[in-house]
Amino acid sequence: MQILSDRILQMAESETLAMTQKARELKAQGKDVISLSIGEPDFNTPEIVKEAAKKAIDDNFTHYPPVPGYADLREAICTKFKRDNNLDFKPEQIVVSTGAKQSIYQLVQCLINPGDEVIIPTPFWVSYKAIAAVAGGVCVYVKTSIENDFKVTPEQLEAAITSKTKLIMFSSPSNPTGMLYTKDELKGIADVVAKHPNVFVMADEIYEHINFVGKHESIAQFDEIKDRVITINGVAKGFAMTGWRIGFIAAPTVIAKACNKLQGQVTSATCSIAQKASVAAMLMDPTTSDDIINMRNKFLERRDLVYKLLCEIPDIKVCLPQGAFYFFPEVSAYYGKSFNGKKIENSTDMAFYLLNEANVATVMGSAFGDDNCIRLSYATSEDLLIEAIRRIKEALAKLK
Repeated sequence: MQILSDRILQMAESETLAMTQKARELKAQGKDVISLSIGEPDFNTPEIVKEAAKKAIDDNFTHYPPVPGYADLREAICTKFKRDNNLDFKPEQIVVSTGAKQSIYQLVQCLINPGDEVIIPTPFWVSYKAIAAVAGGVCVYVKTSIENDFKVTPEQLEAAITSKTKLIMFSSPSNPTGMLYTKDELKGIADVVAKHPNVFVMADEIYEHINFVGKHESIAQFDEIKDRVITINGVAKGFAMTGWRIGFIAAPTVIAKACNKLQGQVTSATCSIAQKASVAAMLMDPTTSDDIINMRNKFLERRDLVYKLLCEIPDIKVCLPQGAFYFFPEVSAYYGKSFNGKKIENSTDMAFYLLNEANVATVMGSAFGDDNCIRLSYATSEDLLIEAIRRIKEALAKLK
C-alpha cells in the first residue's frame, strides 16, 4: 500500500533549501563552506520595526488576529502601495499571510483548476512550478536568454497563450537573475494580456526595494488589466525580515476574499507580533529610510564587486543584475569537461562540483528552469564574496 499521496510524491524538494541544508551539514562537519545558495539579506531588522514588535508584546497583542490580517496593517499596506507604486487598494483587497510563498500558494489554489495552463517565463523562482503543479495546473515554460537579459517578450507571451491559459507568473526584480522589467516592457506585456480577458497575472514584487536603476514599476499600473493583476509582496527581502514570515497579496476583491476563505481553513491569521512589527515596516518610506537605502547601497557595492570578479573567469557569460541580490551566470562552456574522472554534464553536476571541490554552495540552474546556469547569492560579506569567487575560478580552471 502506498502511504503518501501522489501529489507529495510527485513534488520536488526546494533545491535552494536543499543546497542550503547541504552547506550547513558540511559546515557542521568542519568544512570551510561559503554559502552563496540562500536568498536572505545578511542585515538585521531595522530598530524601528523591532521596537514596534516589543511594544506589541507589552500591549498584549497575543491573541488571534483577524484571518486576513490586522486592520492597521492592511491600511498600512494600502498606504505603501499608494506611496511607492501609485496603486489604489482598499483593505478588503489585502490578505496578509505567513510569508509571500504562502500568499502565492493560496492564490494559485484559488485560481487554478486541473488542466488550466500557467505560463512561467524561464528562469523562474523554484517554487512557482511546484505550486502550480500541486493545484493541477499545466506549466507552460517560455524560455528567455541571457542575451535578452532573461526577459520574456510580448511576442513570446502571445505565442504561448491558448484557450486554456489562466495565469502568468513572474517576478521583477527577478529571482534568480536579478533583472527587472522597465515600464515600457511591462506595457508590452500588459497589451498582450489585455487581449485575453480570461488570463490573470501574478506579479511577484518581493525584491521591489532592492533596485539599482531607479523607480520600481508595477504591472498593476495599467488600467486595461489592473483588475486581473495580483501583486505579491512582503517584508522579508527589502526590510531584512525573513524570519518574521509576513507576506501579502493585493488583488481584486473576489480573489482576496477567496484567499481569505482558504487561509481561514489552513492557517488562520499569521503571527500577531510580526504583523504589528510589519506596520512599522510598511510606513517606512524607501526614498528616505536610512535602513532601506543603506542596505540597497551595500548590495549595489557587492553587485559591482562580484560582477568584476565573475567577468575575470574565462568562458562564463554574465549579465549585470539590476536588482535583488543574485547572479545567474551561464557556465555551460564547462560542460563535458572533467576533473579527477568526474565529468560535468549539467548544472547539478556543476553545483555539486563547486560544493565539493571549492567548498562554495551555489544552486543549480535547472532548479530555476535553465540548466545552462547556476545561481549565486551575494547576500554576504565582501571578504567572503572575494574568497568564494576566487575558489570558483580556481575550481573551474581544473576542469579539462
